Amino acid sequence: MVSDTSNSNSGDGGADADLPRTFKYLLATQFLSRGIPFIFNSWIVRHLSEEDYALFAVQFHLFVTCVLFLSREGFRRACMRTYMKCDGDSGTGVNANAAKLLKVGWMTFPLGILVTLAACLFVFWWQGLSYSSPYAQAILIHGFACVLELLAEPFYILSQNLVLLRLRLVVETAATLFRCIITSILILKQPSLEKAIVFALSQVTYGATIFLGYWGYFVLFRVYGTSVLFPFRVGSTMDHNRPLLNMCVIFTLQSFRKLILQEGEKMVLVWLDTPYNQAVYGLVDKLGSLVVRLVFLPFEESSYVTFARSASGDHKDKKKILGRRLTDALKLVLLIGLVVIAFGPSYSYSLIRLLYGRKWSDGEASKALQCYCLYVIVLAMNGTSEAFMHAVATENQLKRSNDSLLVFSLIYVVLNVLLIRSAGAIGLILANSLNMFFRIVYSAIFIRKYFKDSSSFSFRDCLPKGSEFLLISGVATFILERIYLDRENFWSTFTIHLSFGLACFSVAAFVIYKKEKPFISKIIRFREHAD
Repeated sequence: MVSDTSNSNSGDGGADADLPRTFKYLLATQFLSRGIPFIFNSWIVRHLSEEDYALFAVQFHLFVTCVLFLSREGFRRACMRTYMKCDGDSGTGVNANAAKLLKVGWMTFPLGILVTLAACLFVFWWQGLSYSSPYAQAILIHGFACVLELLAEPFYILSQNLVLLRLRLVVETAATLFRCIITSILILKQPSLEKAIVFALSQVTYGATIFLGYWGYFVLFRVYGTSVLFPFRVGSTMDHNRPLLNMCVIFTLQSFRKLILQEGEKMVLVWLDTPYNQAVYGLVDKLGSLVVRLVFLPFEESSYVTFARSASGDHKDKKKILGRRLTDALKLVLLIGLVVIAFGPSYSYSLIRLLYGRKWSDGEASKALQCYCLYVIVLAMNGTSEAFMHAVATENQLKRSNDSLLVFSLIYVVLNVLLIRSAGAIGLILANSLNMFFRIVYSAIFIRKYFKDSSSFSFRDCLPKGSEFLLISGVATFILERIYLDRENFWSTFTIHLSFGLACFSVAAFVIYKKEKPFISKIIRFREHAD
């Protein structure tokens, strides 16, 4: 939990932040910051060639993700385990704790500078670029955009510890909206401008908005003094929170392995495959991962915060509380994942046809999206189970987790290389699914050991009752698509196909609600708990 000072300073901070409240704000953040690009992506894909879309969706995205993930992910994970508390009624304790946190948080910036330089030099060397080429200039501009974001990282870490969720909602939404607007204006008004430069300038807009948003809030409108926000006094710069710094090192080392697991398929795709297959994968990834980004990602973040803070105390009911919360979290992501796996494959072709046109739907994209629906459920399970493991594990257990990630990374890279040659973008999705399955098994073993002396958790309790009706509905809609949906007479047959799917979903939802009424009621009351 955080101190009460966050309450007094803002309407969105609070000492009693719980899973429903945190999830509500993170869901809203993801809905706006991912929903806006989704709508924008439906427009931009019709105005770009396959080669340009591969730059936008895969290559530049991979560059920015690698730089930012390696620079800040370990610090974010470690600092969210920190308990900012105040000793006494004054704000002195809060200021001291904030200063200690920021001393560690500011280390993300020099680390990020080194990572950015290394990434730019690597791309220049690998591609054999000259500084005069538009692609090289775009890489340098993207590097500058990353530096702008990293300048805001210490204040992002502080805001997350103070549970200033509304601040993140506003800043990330504004940054996303401005990026989309700038990209649209440049594509329409400057058609002669290289698309690589267009994408780079829009990324600078995003980074600048993040920087101005967090700096504007804490520097201009907060009560913290400059000595707290910028704790760089001579003689005190080395006075770090040593346990927190050690945890940052552990999580940062782990982030290298997690990056390979998270973005390894794009690395292999850029290395081995054609721009067309890169574009297909980018299209499917942005569409198929929409549920992941809108629901599972904020839920994973809020679950991690809740698990970490529930595990920080020594009260006698700790395992009972953790078991109940883990059961609810896994049951919810399983329920959503089962809906996707039941109806996603049956409507993949129709969705791509509606959003992007027949150019994409009649190619490999529809089949790739069907496979992605199967990937979603294992991705959801892995995110929540790993969030629990990282929140409650000891330092030694985290080190063993790092070792296991190294093994999974090697297996994952081998699978990617083998499957991309035989199945293209679909092979990458299958490799991802196998990788997630291995990680779920590892997390499940950890969870079973953690609760071995307690009856407060069982994996059997995580499976939603009535889920078999979802699977039956999925089979029925899939068969109907195969025998009835006509690509040449799409609109009239699609209407019947969609109506049948809605009827099946309604029946399955009713059955699950009757069998899981207490759990569904708890989910519906999320907003009441939050407010």
